[in-house]
Amino acid sequence: MRSAWTVCLLLAVVASRVGAQSSVVTEIDTTVVTVGDRITYTISVDHAVSAQARLPDSLTLGPFEVLQARTLPASTTPAGARSGWTLTLAAFELGELELPPVAVEVVAADGSTEVLQTDRYLIDVTSVGVDESGDIRDIRGPLGIPVGMGTILLWLLVLLLLAALLYAVVRKLRPGDKDVARPALGDLRRPAHEVALEALVALEASSLLDNGRVKEYHIAASDILRTYIEERFRVEALEMTTREVLASLSDVGADGSFRTGLRTFLDACDLVKFAKARPDNETSHAALELGRRIILESAPVVRNAPVEAAAAAVGEAS
Repeated sequence: MRSAWTVCLLLAVVASRVGAQSSVVTEIDTTVVTVGDRITYTISVDHAVSAQARLPDSLTLGPFEVLQARTLPASTTPAGARSGWTLTLAAFELGELELPPVAVEVVAADGSTEVLQTDRYLIDVTSVGVDESGDIRDIRGPLGIPVGMGTILLWLLVLLLLAALLYAVVRKLRPGDKDVARPALGDLRRPAHEVALEALVALEASSLLDNGRVKEYHIAASDILRTYIEERFRVEALEMTTREVLASLSDVGADGSFRTGLRTFLDACDLVKFAKARPDNETSHAALELGRRIILESAPVVRNAPVEAAAAAVGEAS
């Protein structure tokens, strides 16, 4: 009888130890990305039902920035419970970068702690384009930033553009007087392509390139095209990556040749913004000219209603 109790006690101890064992499994959606693109990193921990799993209070993942951390709903497994997290990461450096392991703590009911290490990953971060200038320049020392009249006019134009867009959105969403009869004054709101083309002219006339402010020049050019896309296609381009902008334009049925030209333009701007490329003035002006051509080719065709009506009347009479 005593030996039977001993066997039962040993089995209980073994079962307790097996139940207390924890394990961690990681999953990453891709190992090859372009600079600035998002990476989804999932961590799952199997542990005893009475235990709790937790991430470190401060996540430091080397060259990768944690854009978002989301806790997954807890679930049960045949051996216990499962906890998990989904991390959204991004890298703004080029090359084969290492995603370091994460130390996950599993705290048992008695207060004891078990530390689990996730796997290491090597992720290849590539450029969004090719630097056509062909040279690598030394890092320059700090320079004073002169503020010229062209720069002031550029920022005033950008502020006016943003104010006009904000006013249009507020006016559209404002309830009340939608059914009130109004005089037939036509559409007094300026077309988006006209505003964008004027902004490009102001940018081209600015002194940014002459003062060596190549990055600011390309950021402004990218913002002008993205603002035009928001107004023309109702796509929130200012808040999206280049890949997300192109996918959204495809969803709304934008022309394929327009999306191809836009990708070339945005890739050139992203290369300067994120990959520290420094194209020469001629290349920068060529990029601006591409942006102007994209706007002109995608601008809506304005029809003359009175002329069309008169043509239709003549056709019926004949």
